Amino acid sequence: MKTLYQKLVDKHTVKRLSDDEVLLYVNFHIMNEYTSPQAFSGLELANRSVWKPSAHLGVVDHVNSTRRTGAGEGDEQAALLISNFKKNCDKHNILLFDVDDPRQGIEHVVVPEQGYAQPGMVIACGDSHTTTYGAFGALGFGIGTSEVEHVLATQCLVYRVLKNMRVEINGALGPGVTAKDIIIEVVNIIGAGGANGYAVEFCGDCIDALNMSERMTICNMAVELGARAALMAPNKTVIQSIADKPMGPNPKALESLIDNLDEWQSDKDAQFDQCFSIDAYKIRPRVSWGTSPDQSAPIDGNIPSVGSYPIEQQASIKRALEYMGLSEGHAMTEIKIDATFIGSCTNSRIEDLRAAAKIVAGKKVADGVHAIVVPGSKAVLQQATEEGLRDIFKNAGFDWRDDTGCSMCLAMNDDVAADGTRLASSTNRNFEGRQGKGARTHLMSPAMVAAAAITGRICDVREMEASSCQNH
Repeated sequence: MKTLYQKLVDKHTVKRLSDDEVLLYVNFHIMNEYTSPQAFSGLELANRSVWKPSAHLGVVDHVNSTRRTGAGEGDEQAALLISNFKKNCDKHNILLFDVDDPRQGIEHVVVPEQGYAQPGMVIACGDSHTTTYGAFGALGFGIGTSEVEHVLATQCLVYRVLKNMRVEINGALGPGVTAKDIIIEVVNIIGAGGANGYAVEFCGDCIDALNMSERMTICNMAVELGARAALMAPNKTVIQSIADKPMGPNPKALESLIDNLDEWQSDKDAQFDQCFSIDAYKIRPRVSWGTSPDQSAPIDGNIPSVGSYPIEQQASIKRALEYMGLSEGHAMTEIKIDATFIGSCTNSRIEDLRAAAKIVAGKKVADGVHAIVVPGSKAVLQQATEEGLRDIFKNAGFDWRDDTGCSMCLAMNDDVAADGTRLASSTNRNFEGRQGKGARTHLMSPAMVAAAAITGRICDVREMEASSCQNH
């Protein structure tokens, strides 16, 4: 009896190296302009070539500007990274989604859009949020620069096998509760390092009912548990999502996937090393208050007291409160914000923009708030424009971007929050300095970010939906 994770590892094991290490075959490898340069340099020094160019994809997304200033314009280092990335991809015959390519966007948004991610695959990338592809029943994980070089040269990796954790979520979600709230709740329960050394499988009727965007949001942020892999058994929703994609399976392969879908399920009696069970209806909209994704509270709650944490955690909790400029007992809805950001590989898909636009429609951004929206890809940008979402945001006073990329998710491009700025953000991490030196990040769903932009404070989106959440 095996778990889905064990089946995926076994299927791709070229050779067992020890009790806990295997040589693992990688079906598909994604690179960005930031984590690949040293790997290409290593190939050059060793006089090696890329073994299977068609199994790799380059995507420009981290350092490029989303302000329509051109590829790295005004930033010589960014321009150099982008131009060198193009040269390396051209030299090794690797497909590149450059800044002017209509398929360009954030790597973990464009790869699913194109249909590259499919059940039963192993997908690697020099980015920790590669866990996103677990939403398709694929084993996705982040790798380091030396591993990028190794997979380029051999299409294989030395891989340490993980333990198995199951997170079962059953029941219907309450009003205003989203996939982002689910994963923030899970991180709060298990802890930021609670899944170190584990592959986490999410299951239960709540998970089965999610759309692809929601599935990806949860798997994307599972890495914040410390998990190096996140998985969901593929279902009809997954099959439908890849059926018509440019790089999706051909009709014969699709039929085979459908006929053999049971192959990518954990066996009924499979053994997990740890199991958690969560009632979906008890989850409320959540917001982070600290400097780690597991430091969060329900929107209608208060910041917990330092004394409520184990003694060994209290020093870090005090430091987080000092950095964030907050105090224990502070009501979440009394926290005023300076800026908002909707974007990132976690929450910049069309479904995320629709949810936020529903809150924004007919309203105006609060005075003194800088509200930014960056679509996750050019395809999302086009669809949002066609659906009128772009106009909704712009009419409300949002800083809408017509170029796509990681933007203010991380301070690696020209979107950097000023020291002391307090942000409501749809991103995945609230570490110190993540969005800019001294920036204070509150993680929440796109709809909650939209509500904060309109009210100028962290606001319960359920009140906004009831039209009773007012500026003050």
